[in-house]
Amino acid sequence: MRLRRLLAGAAGTVAAADLLDRGLRAKAGELPPALAGAQDTYRWRGFDVAYTEAGDSDRPDVVCLHGVHAAASSREFAGVFDALAEDYHVIAPDLPGFGRTDRPPVAYTSSLYEEFVADFVSDVADDPVVVGSSLSGAWAAIAAKEADVSGLLLVCPTADTGPRRPWLRALLRSPVLGAAAFDALTAKPSLQYFDERDAFYYPERVPEGLVDYQWQTAHQEGARFAPASFVGGYLDADVDLGAELRERDCPATLVWGREATISTLAAGRDVAEDADTRLVVVDETRLLPHAEQPEVFLDAVREDLPRLEDH
Repeated sequence: MRLRRLLAGAAGTVAAADLLDRGLRAKAGELPPALAGAQDTYRWRGFDVAYTEAGDSDRPDVVCLHGVHAAASSREFAGVFDALAEDYHVIAPDLPGFGRTDRPPVAYTSSLYEEFVADFVSDVADDPVVVGSSLSGAWAAIAAKEADVSGLLLVCPTADTGPRRPWLRALLRSPVLGAAAFDALTAKPSLQYFDERDAFYYPERVPEGLVDYQWQTAHQEGARFAPASFVGGYLDADVDLGAELRERDCPATLVWGREATISTLAAGRDVAEDADTRLVVVDETRLLPHAEQPEVFLDAVREDLPRLEDH
């Protein structure tokens, strides 16, 4: 009798978790574009990849690749997108598994993103400067080996987030328990906490509406599958980033938040020294200097963009 009650209770808990997850996705509704501009779609290996472009198409191309976390999207570039579009043709995709791009339950890996970046910049842009954030910086550096890229502007780039955690990826991918865990991880208080702890130096600089958009994008169908690979360590590029950049023909500039705690400035100095490339430090910012102090970021890299594009 006790076993029967326990099984009934477990079944009820599973049903309740599934019902809650469905309710949150229904509340989130259809995700609007992260950025203002022309909305288009790039078909890639079964994915419909959503991207936004702005600015005169006759001007040099700049491709902006957002970083990766549980609620990632091209919204990361909202603070600089319009300003860049005044002088450049700017293109910002939502990476496979994120934002308005398809999120099927495939095995997301670093090699998948490396190949996507190489194909996207070759097919959608013309010899662009690529702005890559965090892990996207490493994928861009690798992609530049094959794709025509005029320059790299990498913000707190990293190729290593820690050891592989297959159990964690399996947990988040699981049908009910994984959905419940991901719903808890992407509740608004959790998103606010991670923004204030890791992404921004001053909590008051978290852009208005960012957490709401992060919550909405994290509650779309299939939202947990790519982040599951991220937290499991499967999106880490198998390269030495400094050596990889040193081998590229195109010039590169690194931009680092002085107060960054995930990819520290000390790590940035090591990468810049190994790559023999320029390092720009933005004070009083953490992982996202372009989002926390967009005007300061743009001033800091304004001299680098023409240098990179003229290569």
